[in-house]
Amino acid sequence: MRILLTGSSGTIGTRLMEKLLPNHDVVGVDIKPNKWLPGLDANTINVDLRKAAELAKAKLPQDISLMIHFAANARVYELVKDPDLAMDNMLINFNVADFARKIGIKRIVFASSRETYGNIGERAVAEDKMRLENCESPYSASKLMGEALLYAYQRVYGIDFAIVRFSNVYGMYDDSDRVIPLWIRQCQRNEDLIVYGKKKLLDFTYIDDTVEGVIQIVERFDKVKGNVFNIAYGQGISLLEVAQKIRNLTRSQNKIIMGDNRPGEVWQFQADISRAKQLLGYEPAVAIEEGLRKTVGWYMAPTK
Repeated sequence: MRILLTGSSGTIGTRLMEKLLPNHDVVGVDIKPNKWLPGLDANTINVDLRKAAELAKAKLPQDISLMIHFAANARVYELVKDPDLAMDNMLINFNVADFARKIGIKRIVFASSRETYGNIGERAVAEDKMRLENCESPYSASKLMGEALLYAYQRVYGIDFAIVRFSNVYGMYDDSDRVIPLWIRQCQRNEDLIVYGKKKLLDFTYIDDTVEGVIQIVERFDKVKGNVFNIAYGQGISLLEVAQKIRNLTRSQNKIIMGDNRPGEVWQFQADISRAKQLLGYEPAVAIEEGLRKTVGWYMAPTK
């Protein structure tokens, strides 16, 4: 299968491309080279997906079997501070979907987010619980726009889709200010950790479980098309407990400081993953304790 992967130099994109390449012909598209695995650049074309003309001129293969669309500005609070970044996401979503229409790509897997559910106060949230009125942030609005666009393009242009809603993915290949890599770096420097929300409880998903869920969709696409899937671990853990575990694993002497919830952020989420289990055979294998040990070990290795 020839697969086009947008956002191939990002955290999840890097790991997914690494896993797909032994079995598939994968072409990556990203605005920047891959800083983690430079060898993947041989399969990557650098394109600014905000510019439709640049995408149209890119020397991409025409016989794409399936597109996986990951490219996005993905930091929720950054998009609260600068909503222009959410507009970039919407523009990218449109350009990518319309590029698929123009060159005849008929299958798209789209990376959405558990942010689309908002704060609905339920502990096991199924895919049908998404409501527009619960949209919390510009980031979640950009993901809802992407989902809606796929439904429209399926009806009008016959482009089939599957949507994955990720939840707090963590692991290797991430030097962003996502909470887990940020806290690991701060613990290494013995800087205090700030937990925004004493009661914040989230569903953290180890990167290899995330990637395995996507691969299962790719391999079963024609059987599961038209579905939305929560790809998560399926259990919630308090943000405070995550901070404590990272502090212990790194043997840091820093302090944990409690702050208020920040605007635009979901403060409670646990995924119902029964649909992914039933239709994909998805079984997340890495609990938070093991995942944090793996992650801390990776970031603290001498070569990092």
